[in-house]
Amino acid sequence: MEESAFGRIEGISFDHAVMEKTARAAVVPGDLGWSDLGAWPALWETGKKDDAGNVVQGAAIALDSHGNYLRSEQGVIATLGVENMIVISMKDAVLVVPRDRAHEAGKLTEAAKAAALPQADDPLIVHRPWGTYEDIDAAEGFRVKRIVVKPGGRLSLQRHRYRSEHWVVVRGRATVTRGEQTVVLEANQSTYIPVGEMHRLENAEETPLHLIEVQCGDYVGEDDIERIDDVYKRNV
Repeated sequence: MEESAFGRIEGISFDHAVMEKTARAAVVPGDLGWSDLGAWPALWETGKKDDAGNVVQGAAIALDSHGNYLRSEQGVIATLGVENMIVISMKDAVLVVPRDRAHEAGKLTEAAKAAALPQADDPLIVHRPWGTYEDIDAAEGFRVKRIVVKPGGRLSLQRHRYRSEHWVVVRGRATVTRGEQTVVLEANQSTYIPVGEMHRLENAEETPLHLIEVQCGDYVGEDDIERIDDVYKRNV
């Protein structure tokens, strides 16, 4: 689906949008132990509990704590005297909410949007036709990303008006176009793309390509890109 059209779709569930309106559906009774895991408490209900009734995923220490769902994607969660809570530690945010009020967590998303927090709308890992990228660090004048290019993935032939880029290959082999030159970089090798230089990144191998990209310049936003040629037929 075209990106702008997808962004205009109303944010409602598949049940309400499709299943409640279709006349081409059938229902078969069954005792399947089904849960749609539609909220954090459902993960607590179905998860493996310790002797204190806690469900723990990732690194966590729970002392005198009971009936909690603790999930850490980064760092260590440490609780003391906490009961019936949902605690989720992600790379860019931490959620703490009573288990019986987890259904209200959407209010926090709306509050984050009202405060213009990037975590409300910007995914931590951004998917593109060629692979993914993830922001590692950023401040005025620079931005650091981890880029993963899938086998056969090929970024657009492009250039930037305001930023230069430094690429360091950490895993795999990168085919890099810089102006009229094409080079192949192995792990622990790097290249520099000056401001305004036409360039392309490609993974011609059968395994994913991982690299670190450091952008430097007066502006490092995603819209500073001029696509000259793109195999995925995005705007050029």
